[in-house]
Amino acid sequence: MMTADLNALPARQRILLTAHDLFYQEGIRATGIDRIIKESGVTKVTFYRHFPSKNDLITAFLTYRHQQWLTWFSTALDRHVAQSGGLLPALAPCLAEWFDDPRFRGCAFINTAVEIADLLPESLHIASRHKRQMAEELARHLPAGPQQEQQAAMLAMLIDGAIVRVQIERQPQAALQVLNAALALLAQGGFDQ
Repeated sequence: MMTADLNALPARQRILLTAHDLFYQEGIRATGIDRIIKESGVTKVTFYRHFPSKNDLITAFLTYRHQQWLTWFSTALDRHVAQSGGLLPALAPCLAEWFDDPRFRGCAFINTAVEIADLLPESLHIASRHKRQMAEELARHLPAGPQQEQQAAMLAMLIDGAIVRVQIERQPQAALQVLNAALALLAQGGFDQ
């Protein structure tokens, strides 16, 4: 977000958006409160009025990120399912949109769980909820039945694996090829879609 645009927003939103960018791009532990205060253009008093602690800001960041990412995922998934005619062929193109973003730095929830779960156990609950809702989003595109939940969980795990692989290796196409191969095996095995 451009500084002029950021300055037009209410203080709480400026703080949250600044923290979102810094936490996602540079990490939660690496980002200090003083930097967030400086880059959001608020005073310490204003910052602490809105977020009494860094943990409060982290929780707000995760909640905001969850809403933003899930909205994007739902919209992109719907679009790719409509274009491809099914969930399995839609997954790689959907994820490619995100992986190709130059600001991609993996899953904020996986990153947070690895980085600070010991300091903020609540972050694991938020991350777990995010992963459940991602699986529910996948399940929307699967036929109702006894296998729907399990199949959605399998796909969610494949997606998480692709995310981590891209984050580590910085080769989206290689990860997407492996994902497509796994999805093809699922389709051959009678995976419902």
